Amino acid sequence: MSIEKLLKENVNGHVEKKNGLSYLSWAWAWAEALKADPAATYKVEMFGDKCYMDINGTAMVWVTVTMFGKPMTCQLPVMDYRNKAIPTPDAFAVNTAIMRCMTKALSLHGLGLYIYAGEDLPEADAPDVSEHLKAIESAQDADELKKAYVTGYKAAGNNVEAQKAIIAAKDKRKGEL
Repeated sequence: MSIEKLLKENVNGHVEKKNGLSYLSWAWAWAEALKADPAATYKVEMFGDKCYMDINGTAMVWVTVTMFGKPMTCQLPVMDYRNKAIPTPDAFAVNTAIMRCMTKALSLHGLGLYIYAGEDLPEADAPDVSEHLKAIESAQDADELKKAYVTGYKAAGNNVEAQKAIIAAKDKRKGEL
């Protein structure tokens, strides 16, 4: 599996919702990482003899995940159920933050990245708008161009690259008419 495939993988069936935030199951995410790259590793960064950085009495954990030979590091505060930093956190809270941080670091390699971007679904393959581009390019007048543009833009859906191609073709043809 590649980063490109991980970016497109729909992980919604393994997401848990808590207090308005989405959490990907760390155990499932790690299993998927190992399927994608059996050599994947994760490392909890240490600060002296502690697995967290003390920040004014609260804690921040750092985890590095290496996949496909590339290390990516994330940080995450140790938080309570309200997603507020915990003063002097206990071991359970630190461990929970570490596993959440590991999952967040996995997302930098593509797995569930769209969750952190606030999106509901991974980016789909670009729609084929080639026929719509041809219709725009062959439009004989402004009305025909408008119809071809509207149809093509709808076919592009939410794909920004397809939208840009449709807009560019429309602008070019409009200048030619």
